[in-house]
Amino acid sequence: MRSEREMLDDILAFAEKDERIRAVTLEGSRTNSNVPKDMFQDYDISFLVTEMDSFVQDPNWVDRFGERIIMQTPEAMAMFPPDLGRRFSYLMLFTDGNRIDLTLIPLDEKDEYCKEDKLLLVLLDKDNCLPDIPAPTDEDYWVKRPSAEFFADCCNEFWWVSTYVAKGLWRQEILFALDHLNLYVRPMLLKMLEWQVGIQTDFSLSVGKNGKYLENYLPENRWQQLLRTYPSGDYEEVWNALFTAGDLFRRTAREVAEHLKYEYPAEDDRRVTDYLQHVRVLPRDATEIFPNMIKEKLWD
Repeated sequence: MRSEREMLDDILAFAEKDERIRAVTLEGSRTNSNVPKDMFQDYDISFLVTEMDSFVQDPNWVDRFGERIIMQTPEAMAMFPPDLGRRFSYLMLFTDGNRIDLTLIPLDEKDEYCKEDKLLLVLLDKDNCLPDIPAPTDEDYWVKRPSAEFFADCCNEFWWVSTYVAKGLWRQEILFALDHLNLYVRPMLLKMLEWQVGIQTDFSLSVGKNGKYLENYLPENRWQQLLRTYPSGDYEEVWNALFTAGDLFRRTAREVAEHLKYEYPAEDDRRVTDYLQHVRVLPRDATEIFPNMIKEKLWD
């Protein structure tokens, strides 16, 4: 496996010889001193170029970086509409295990580009055309202190979508239930846990993409509780995961609300939790969700 030095030397050797390339930058985890170094880190490289067409029309130019296992060019794909504007990217995994995510950027976008990410390190600037760039920092990715409105929306989304999970489970639509748990409910739980970590650290760090560093900051019992919100495709496991998520969300959100002097929607929590418990034991042949007797008991 080529070392970091070998990879960067290879990239720069190519860029120095190609007159179309006027500047080269590195960004992402390899410029972030707070990220543990390992062999899976990508090389997030950008070439600022005088023109794009000759690169895009000749896909073979990337072959000089090594033999590939696979490559993806998102801006050329039909399934995923491009979102980089005039830019074009090559995501390459090589047979020695290294990976380069290389983006071509029109040179006239240099000023805008240099403001987009503070984890930016200039490797080459042939014409001294780039603006002064401070040392890389991950502060843009630090956990942000939520407003009262943002906190309230997170709570509302968590409890509201929990009812969709219950509906899917009663109907025995396991994919529907899992999607709502995984795509809507748990992200709100993770957001609340991130805010708790932010409070503990004065909102001065990042927990990483997908919360991958949360384990470093959560008490062991809460980390294990979070892991129990990831069920298999068993209906009973999904029910257990939903209530586990609710318990962890409740405890965490109350603590966040107390620290930030916000109001936790305890009544929404109580009423939705009662609803979830009711739907969990609702007979499969039921024709009403709330027969009158049960409705009066729950809500009156």
